[in-house]
Amino acid sequence: MYNWQRENWPQFKFTTTHLEPVVGAIMLKSGEINGKLAALPEDLSISMLMEILILEAIKTSEIEGEFFSKIQIMSSIEHNLGLIVQQNPKDKNAIGVSKMLLQVRETYAQELSESQLKEWHTSLLGNQKNIHAGEYRKQKAPMQIISGSFANPKINYEAPPSATVPSEMARFIEWFNESTYLSPPVKAAVAHLYFESIHPFEDGNGRIGRAIAEKALSQGLNFPLPFSISLAIEKHRKAYYEALQKAEKSLDISEWIDWFLRILQEAQTSADQMITLTIAKFHFFNRHDSLLNERQRKAIHRMFEAGPDGFQGGMNVQKYIGITGASKATATRDLQNLVEMNIFKSNIASRSTSYQLILLNESFMFVKQ
Repeated sequence: MYNWQRENWPQFKFTTTHLEPVVGAIMLKSGEINGKLAALPEDLSISMLMEILILEAIKTSEIEGEFFSKIQIMSSIEHNLGLIVQQNPKDKNAIGVSKMLLQVRETYAQELSESQLKEWHTSLLGNQKNIHAGEYRKQKAPMQIISGSFANPKINYEAPPSATVPSEMARFIEWFNESTYLSPPVKAAVAHLYFESIHPFEDGNGRIGRAIAEKALSQGLNFPLPFSISLAIEKHRKAYYEALQKAEKSLDISEWIDWFLRILQEAQTSADQMITLTIAKFHFFNRHDSLLNERQRKAIHRMFEAGPDGFQGGMNVQKYIGITGASKATATRDLQNLVEMNIFKSNIASRSTSYQLILLNESFMFVKQ
């Protein structure tokens, strides 16, 4: 039996008393991150906010199995902001998810409405010919979430019948706008699950559901969310779907809320690390830029672009050659020069030498490409 088939649907039950310290920590950290962004020089602050938006667009799509490059999303955001007039991005799906997320951020303070949700859906999937964009689903066949092979499918969830979707959504929207008694993190968790349980659209429910969670948090914070929820969810994609499927079978959703709040904390940690790295990058190039040649500058920019986790195994001669196109002799000389300038720290292993970037008296091991 699914949650919507139970007698007291949609009266969810949950206990959050034990989560009060976690909720408080999430609210406090959100303010801290927003304060750090506001304290950055304007160009860095704008760049950082753009990075958060790009990450959310990329990761909310990846959760659904759709993959975009950073350049595709950045170009799409610039297109939607009117910064690109003549050069339209080729991928209309990238434009769609970018447009939707911009609308979510721009209208976060507004009450949720049916027209707003349908506008998001139109932005997201309006270019899909086989989707009725901007409309609730109407098909008579059951809306089922299926996994497994074509020959051996497994029904993980079946949503309420299409005929009941308008009334279910009217009740959901009323609940969302009136549930100010809930703390923003808890409301975000409940709202996401509640919306996913109804599954009102033919497609795009996951992406819009995560946008609803972002809206709930942003309204409670009184500023647009300064971190990407989907970045953390995508890292735990399998656990995310398992947690949703388990929660959709019961009206007791305490475990789901526990899980979702841990995800929010992980998302905040990632944002904090990104801001720290952005500040470190700013100070690094202020100190060292004039000492670097073009090859060194290009390689170090690439290391920073890898984000807080960085490059797997650090920089080495082969990676340097791949990034810069330098010869082996030139690459070796450039890297040794960076060590002599105390910009890189060398780590001599049995077979090869790797290099770490030294930032603000801390040695950051770049461990992810």
